[in-house]
Amino acid sequence: MATIFSKIIAKEIPADIVYEDDLVLAFKDIQPIAPVHILIIPKKEIATVNDVIEADEVMLGRLFIVAAKIAKEQGVDESGYRLMVNVNHDGGQEVFHIHMHLLGGRRLGPMLVKKK
Repeated sequence: MATIFSKIIAKEIPADIVYEDDLVLAFKDIQPIAPVHILIIPKKEIATVNDVIEADEVMLGRLFIVAAKIAKEQGVDESGYRLMVNVNHDGGQEVFHIHMHLLGGRRLGPMLVKKK
């Protein structure tokens, strides 16, 4: 698959890493859309949520544990934050390696604007 994220996992491309363990890596987004914008990725390459299998359950659950830990470290756990996973083109996915966006640090507003 060899996405930019797999290159970050392999340390072939530098990233501002905020968390790493055996299953998960988290780093600051290089084009943040909020004061806090962290990408949390599994180290296993999975293209989309549609490709998840039962064996991935623990690893993907770790994404949420890590998200809560990072939100606290970044000081947005009390004020609030958003976790977002995009799937495929219409869902806004740009890198085809599952990843969770942790967004916070300001009021984020509605997720979608109703079409008129």
